[in-house]
Amino acid sequence: MATKAMNFKMDETEILDMKQVASVFNMSVTDLIKNAIEAYIDELKKDPFYRLTSNVQDASDEESAEILDDIESMSDDDLIIASTRKFTV
Repeated sequence: MATKAMNFKMDETEILDMKQVASVFNMSVTDLIKNAIEAYIDELKKDPFYRLTSNVQDASDEESAEILDDIESMSDDDLIIASTRKFTV
């Protein structure tokens, strides 16, 4: 996998904190940042919203037309909410 450089801005105090932590653990600031980002991304990927939406692909024009045709053919009774449930995550 190719490695690319990326620039970003941070508070000076945060940079000093990173340098100090990296020094204590005898690692580069780059490795510290990469490890922190990897851990944060892993945590975000566990989020239910991500898990529900990450693999959702847009429907093709043909699929969209079929879905719209199905919806348009429904009666008002078909479109009434029959029941609801509340989930707390």
